[in-house]
Amino acid sequence: MAKISIVVPCYNEQESVPLFYPAVEKVVRNMPVEIEYWFINDGSTDKTLAELRKLHEQDPQRVHYVAFSRNFGKEAGLYAGLEAATGDYVVVMDVDLQDPPEYLPVMYKELSTGEYDCVGMRRTDRKGEARFKSFLSNQFYNVINKVSDTKIVPGARDYRMMTRQMVDAVLSLKEYNRFSKGIFNWVGFRTKYLPYQNVERVAGTTDWSMWKLFKYAIDGITDFSEAPLAIATWIGGLSAFIAVIGIIVVIIRHFIAPDGSAFGWASMVCIMLFIGGVQLFCLGIVGRYIGKIYMQTKQRPIYIVKEKK
Repeated sequence: MAKISIVVPCYNEQESVPLFYPAVEKVVRNMPVEIEYWFINDGSTDKTLAELRKLHEQDPQRVHYVAFSRNFGKEAGLYAGLEAATGDYVVVMDVDLQDPPEYLPVMYKELSTGEYDCVGMRRTDRKGEARFKSFLSNQFYNVINKVSDTKIVPGARDYRMMTRQMVDAVLSLKEYNRFSKGIFNWVGFRTKYLPYQNVERVAGTTDWSMWKLFKYAIDGITDFSEAPLAIATWIGGLSAFIAVIGIIVVIIRHFIAPDGSAFGWASMVCIMLFIGGVQLFCLGIVGRYIGKIYMQTKQRPIYIVKEKK
Protein backbone atom coordinates (compact mmCIF):
# COMPACT_ATOMS: atom_id res chain seq x y z
CA MET A 1 0.00 0.00 0.00
CA ALA A 2 1.32 3.43 -0.95
CA LYS A 3 2.07 5.93 1.80
CA ILE A 4 1.26 9.65 1.64
CA SER A 5 2.94 12.16 3.94
CA ILE A 6 1.05 15.40 4.54
CA VAL A 7 3.34 18.31 5.44
CA VAL A 8 1.63 21.22 7.21
CA PRO A 9 3.63 24.33 8.24
CA CYS A 10 2.00 26.19 11.15
CA TYR A 11 2.59 29.62 12.64
CA ASN A 12 0.13 30.93 15.22
CA GLU A 13 -2.66 28.66 14.00
CA GLN A 14 -4.19 27.48 17.28
CA GLU A 15 -7.69 27.99 15.87
CA SER A 16 -7.07 26.25 12.55
CA VAL A 17 -5.25 23.10 13.73
CA PRO A 18 -8.29 21.49 15.45
CA LEU A 19 -10.36 22.10 12.30
CA PHE A 20 -7.76 20.97 9.79
CA TYR A 21 -7.21 17.43 11.04
CA PRO A 22 -10.86 16.20 10.99
CA ALA A 23 -11.46 17.93 7.63
CA VAL A 24 -8.55 16.06 6.02
CA GLU A 25 -9.37 12.79 7.78
CA LYS A 26 -12.88 12.91 6.34
CA VAL A 27 -11.33 12.80 2.87
CA VAL A 28 -8.30 10.51 3.23
CA ARG A 29 -10.09 7.74 5.19
CA ASN A 30 -11.68 6.68 1.89
CA MET A 31 -8.37 6.60 0.02
CA PRO A 32 -6.55 3.25 -0.42
CA VAL A 33 -3.34 4.61 1.09
CA GLU A 34 -1.47 4.90 4.36
CA ILE A 35 -1.39 8.44 5.76
CA GLU A 36 1.06 10.25 8.03
CA TYR A 37 0.95 13.89 9.12
CA TRP A 38 3.93 16.14 9.75
CA PHE A 39 2.95 19.43 11.37
CA ILE A 40 5.78 21.98 11.56
CA ASN A 41 5.40 24.50 14.38
CA ASP A 42 7.39 27.50 13.18
CA GLY A 43 8.03 29.14 16.54
CA SER A 44 4.38 29.99 17.22
CA THR A 45 3.72 32.30 20.14
CA ASP A 46 0.15 31.11 20.76
CA LYS A 47 -1.14 27.64 21.72
CA THR A 48 -0.40 26.00 18.35
CA LEU A 49 2.15 23.62 19.85
CA ALA A 50 -0.30 22.57 22.57
CA GLU A 51 -2.89 21.75 19.88
CA LEU A 52 -0.32 19.71 17.97
CA ARG A 53 0.55 17.76 21.12
CA LYS A 54 -3.14 16.93 21.58
CA LEU A 55 -3.38 15.62 18.02
CA HIS A 56 -0.28 13.50 18.52
CA GLU A 57 -1.72 12.01 21.69
CA GLN A 58 -4.95 11.15 19.82
CA ASP A 59 -3.11 9.41 16.98
CA PRO A 60 0.57 8.89 17.89
CA GLN A 61 1.17 6.44 15.03
CA ARG A 62 0.21 8.82 12.25
CA VAL A 63 0.34 12.37 13.61
CA HIS A 64 3.79 13.83 14.16
CA TYR A 65 5.13 17.31 14.69
CA VAL A 66 8.39 19.24 14.64
CA ALA A 67 8.70 22.36 16.80
CA PHE A 68 11.32 24.98 15.94
CA SER A 69 13.30 26.83 18.59
CA ARG A 70 12.05 30.10 17.06
CA ASN A 71 10.35 31.43 13.97
CA PHE A 72 12.44 30.54 10.91
CA GLY A 73 9.81 31.27 8.25
CA LYS A 74 7.50 29.21 6.09
CA GLU A 75 10.26 28.15 3.72
CA ALA A 76 12.18 26.56 6.59
CA GLY A 77 8.95 24.86 7.68
CA LEU A 78 8.41 23.39 4.23
CA TYR A 79 11.98 22.12 4.08
CA ALA A 80 11.75 20.56 7.55
CA GLY A 81 8.50 18.84 6.63
CA LEU A 82 9.92 17.42 3.41
CA GLU A 83 12.95 16.13 5.33
CA ALA A 84 10.76 14.45 7.95
CA ALA A 85 8.28 12.90 5.49
CA THR A 86 8.74 9.20 4.77
CA GLY A 87 5.90 8.62 2.31
CA ASP A 88 6.03 7.48 -1.31
CA TYR A 89 4.14 10.68 -2.05
CA VAL A 90 4.36 13.96 -0.18
CA VAL A 91 1.69 16.65 0.03
CA VAL A 92 2.28 20.24 1.12
CA MET A 93 -0.80 21.98 2.58
CA ASP A 94 -1.71 25.11 4.51
CA VAL A 95 -3.39 24.48 7.84
CA ASP A 96 -6.01 27.21 7.31
CA LEU A 97 -7.88 24.97 4.80
CA GLN A 98 -7.37 27.40 1.94
CA ASP A 99 -6.01 24.28 0.26
CA PRO A 100 -9.18 22.16 -0.18
CA PRO A 101 -8.60 18.58 1.10
CA GLU A 102 -11.18 17.19 -1.37
CA TYR A 103 -8.59 17.46 -4.14
CA LEU A 104 -6.28 14.95 -2.46
CA PRO A 105 -7.91 11.86 -4.11
CA VAL A 106 -7.76 13.60 -7.50
CA MET A 107 -4.09 14.44 -7.07
CA TYR A 108 -3.25 10.90 -5.99
CA LYS A 109 -5.16 9.43 -8.92
CA GLU A 110 -3.19 11.59 -11.37
CA LEU A 111 0.15 10.59 -9.84
CA SER A 112 -0.78 6.92 -9.68
CA THR A 113 -0.87 6.75 -13.48
CA GLY A 114 2.86 7.45 -13.59
CA GLU A 115 2.35 10.16 -16.19
CA TYR A 116 3.21 12.97 -13.78
CA ASP A 117 5.69 13.52 -10.95
CA CYS A 118 3.79 16.36 -9.34
CA VAL A 119 0.21 17.61 -9.25
CA GLY A 120 -0.23 21.16 -8.00
CA MET A 121 -3.16 23.47 -7.46
CA ARG A 122 -3.64 26.80 -9.22
CA ARG A 123 -6.09 29.49 -8.12
CA THR A 124 -8.22 30.86 -10.93
CA ASP A 125 -9.42 33.87 -8.92
CA ARG A 126 -8.67 35.77 -5.73
CA LYS A 127 -12.18 36.23 -4.39
CA GLY A 128 -12.18 37.67 -0.89
CA GLU A 129 -8.70 39.17 -1.27
CA ALA A 130 -7.97 42.91 -1.42
CA ARG A 131 -7.84 44.17 -5.01
CA PHE A 132 -4.54 45.97 -4.55
CA LYS A 133 -2.97 42.84 -3.05
CA SER A 134 -4.26 40.77 -5.97
CA PHE A 135 -2.88 43.34 -8.43
CA LEU A 136 0.58 43.22 -6.86
CA SER A 137 0.54 39.42 -6.84
CA ASN A 138 -0.33 39.29 -10.54
CA GLN A 139 2.41 41.80 -11.33
CA PHE A 140 4.92 39.68 -9.41
CA TYR A 141 4.20 36.68 -11.63
CA ASN A 142 4.51 38.86 -14.72
CA VAL A 143 7.86 40.25 -13.62
CA ILE A 144 9.50 37.03 -12.45
CA ASN A 145 8.43 35.14 -15.56
CA LYS A 146 10.00 37.83 -17.73
CA VAL A 147 13.32 38.09 -15.90
CA SER A 148 13.83 34.45 -14.93
CA ASP A 149 14.38 31.26 -16.91
CA THR A 150 12.43 29.39 -14.21
CA LYS A 151 8.79 29.97 -15.04
CA ILE A 152 6.13 30.04 -12.32
CA VAL A 153 2.50 29.38 -13.17
CA PRO A 154 0.38 32.41 -12.15
CA GLY A 155 -1.83 31.57 -9.18
CA ALA A 156 0.14 28.42 -8.34
CA ARG A 157 0.01 27.42 -4.69
CA ASP A 158 2.48 25.49 -2.57
CA TYR A 159 -0.36 22.97 -2.29
CA ARG A 160 0.86 20.01 -4.33
CA MET A 161 1.48 16.27 -4.23
CA MET A 162 4.93 15.06 -5.30
CA THR A 163 6.59 11.71 -5.87
CA ARG A 164 9.45 10.64 -3.63
CA GLN A 165 11.91 11.19 -6.49
CA MET A 166 10.88 14.83 -6.86
CA VAL A 167 10.96 15.41 -3.11
CA ASP A 168 14.51 14.04 -2.94
CA ALA A 169 15.49 16.38 -5.76
CA VAL A 170 14.05 19.38 -3.88
CA LEU A 171 15.89 18.34 -0.70
CA SER A 172 19.15 18.08 -2.60
CA LEU A 173 19.13 21.88 -2.94
CA LYS A 174 20.75 22.98 0.31
CA GLU A 175 20.56 26.73 -0.29
CA TYR A 176 19.88 28.86 2.79
CA ASN A 177 17.64 31.40 1.06
CA ARG A 178 14.78 29.32 -0.31
CA PHE A 179 11.87 30.19 -2.60
CA SER A 180 9.91 26.96 -2.91
CA LYS A 181 7.65 28.03 -5.77
CA GLY A 182 10.77 28.56 -7.86
CA ILE A 183 12.55 25.45 -6.57
CA PHE A 184 9.59 23.21 -7.40
CA ASN A 185 9.81 24.38 -11.00
CA TRP A 186 13.61 24.53 -11.20
CA VAL A 187 14.09 20.84 -10.39
CA GLY A 188 11.93 20.00 -13.40
CA PHE A 189 9.80 16.82 -13.51
CA ARG A 190 6.40 16.56 -15.12
CA THR A 191 3.87 18.74 -13.32
CA LYS A 192 0.15 19.13 -13.85
CA TYR A 193 -1.82 21.99 -12.35
CA LEU A 194 -5.47 21.67 -11.37
CA PRO A 195 -7.52 24.89 -11.33
CA TYR A 196 -9.76 25.79 -8.40
CA GLN A 197 -11.54 28.84 -7.02
CA ASN A 198 -10.10 30.70 -4.09
CA VAL A 199 -11.13 29.53 -0.62
CA GLU A 200 -11.03 31.84 2.39
CA ARG A 201 -9.38 30.91 5.68
CA VAL A 202 -11.45 28.68 7.95
CA ALA A 203 -10.24 30.49 11.08
CA GLY A 204 -7.71 32.99 12.36
CA THR A 205 -5.97 35.72 10.40
CA THR A 206 -3.06 35.60 8.00
CA ASP A 207 0.41 36.65 9.14
CA TRP A 208 1.36 37.60 5.57
CA SER A 209 1.33 41.39 5.62
CA MET A 210 1.93 43.47 2.49
CA TRP A 211 5.51 44.09 3.61
CA LYS A 212 6.22 40.39 4.16
CA LEU A 213 4.77 39.56 0.76
CA PHE A 214 6.89 42.29 -0.84
CA LYS A 215 10.08 40.92 0.75
CA TYR A 216 9.09 37.40 -0.28
CA ALA A 217 8.62 38.60 -3.87
CA ILE A 218 12.03 40.30 -3.86
CA ASP A 219 13.62 37.10 -2.54
CA GLY A 220 11.96 35.13 -5.31
CA ILE A 221 13.24 37.46 -8.01
CA THR A 222 16.80 37.64 -6.67
CA ASP A 223 16.95 33.89 -6.05
CA PHE A 224 16.06 32.99 -9.63
CA SER A 225 17.22 35.92 -11.75
CA GLU A 226 20.30 38.05 -12.34
CA ALA A 227 18.19 40.72 -14.07
CA PRO A 228 18.46 43.20 -11.15
CA LEU A 229 22.26 43.11 -11.51
CA ALA A 230 21.91 43.78 -15.22
CA ILE A 231 19.55 46.67 -14.46
CA ALA A 232 22.10 48.14 -12.04
CA THR A 233 24.77 47.87 -14.74
CA TRP A 234 22.62 49.62 -17.31
CA ILE A 235 21.62 52.37 -14.88
CA GLY A 236 25.27 52.94 -13.98
CA GLY A 237 26.24 53.05 -17.65
CA LEU A 238 23.41 55.45 -18.49
CA SER A 239 24.37 57.76 -15.61
CA ALA A 240 27.99 57.79 -16.77
CA PHE A 241 26.89 58.55 -20.33
CA ILE A 242 24.70 61.44 -19.17
CA ALA A 243 27.57 62.77 -17.07
CA VAL A 244 29.93 62.71 -20.09
CA ILE A 245 27.33 64.55 -22.20
CA GLY A 246 26.98 67.10 -19.41
CA ILE A 247 30.75 67.68 -19.30
CA ILE A 248 30.86 68.19 -23.06
CA VAL A 249 27.98 70.69 -22.87
CA VAL A 250 29.75 72.62 -20.09
CA ILE A 251 33.03 72.79 -22.08
CA ILE A 252 31.31 73.91 -25.28
CA ARG A 253 29.29 76.52 -23.37
CA HIS A 254 32.48 77.84 -21.79
CA PHE A 255 34.02 78.59 -25.18
CA ILE A 256 30.82 79.89 -26.75
CA ALA A 257 29.83 82.15 -23.87
CA PRO A 258 32.79 82.54 -21.52
CA ASP A 259 31.12 85.38 -19.64
CA GLY A 260 27.77 83.59 -19.31
CA SER A 261 26.24 83.03 -15.95
CA ALA A 262 26.65 79.66 -14.28
CA PHE A 263 23.79 77.25 -13.85
CA GLY A 264 23.89 77.82 -10.13
CA TRP A 265 24.65 75.74 -7.07
CA ALA A 266 21.06 74.43 -6.79
CA SER A 267 21.27 72.58 -10.10
CA MET A 268 24.69 71.23 -9.14
CA VAL A 269 23.32 69.89 -5.84
CA CYS A 270 20.41 68.22 -7.66
CA ILE A 271 22.80 66.54 -10.07
CA MET A 272 25.00 65.34 -7.22
CA LEU A 273 22.00 63.97 -5.32
CA PHE A 274 20.74 62.22 -8.46
CA ILE A 275 24.08 60.56 -9.17
CA GLY A 276 24.52 59.64 -5.50
CA GLY A 277 21.03 58.12 -5.41
CA VAL A 278 21.70 56.06 -8.52
CA GLN A 279 24.95 54.78 -7.02
CA LEU A 280 23.29 53.82 -3.74
CA PHE A 281 20.45 52.11 -5.61
CA CYS A 282 22.91 50.02 -7.63
CA LEU A 283 24.97 49.25 -4.53
CA GLY A 284 21.78 48.12 -2.81
CA ILE A 285 21.05 45.63 -5.58
CA VAL A 286 24.60 44.29 -5.54
CA GLY A 287 24.57 44.24 -1.75
CA ARG A 288 21.45 42.07 -1.68
CA TYR A 289 23.16 39.40 -3.78
CA ILE A 290 26.33 39.64 -1.70
CA GLY A 291 24.22 39.30 1.45
CA LYS A 292 22.74 36.06 0.14
CA ILE A 293 26.24 34.77 -0.62
CA TYR A 294 27.35 35.80 2.88
CA MET A 295 24.49 33.92 4.56
CA GLN A 296 25.13 30.85 2.41
CA THR A 297 28.86 30.74 3.24
CA LYS A 298 28.06 30.83 6.96
CA GLN A 299 26.51 27.38 6.49
CA ARG A 300 24.01 27.98 9.26
CA PRO A 301 21.21 25.41 9.57
CA ILE A 302 17.96 26.28 7.82
CA TYR A 303 16.11 25.56 11.07
CA ILE A 304 16.72 24.35 14.63
CA VAL A 305 14.48 21.73 16.23
CA LYS A 306 13.39 22.18 19.84
CA GLU A 307 10.91 19.30 20.03
CA LYS A 308 9.97 16.44 17.72
CA LYS A 309 7.39 13.67 18.07
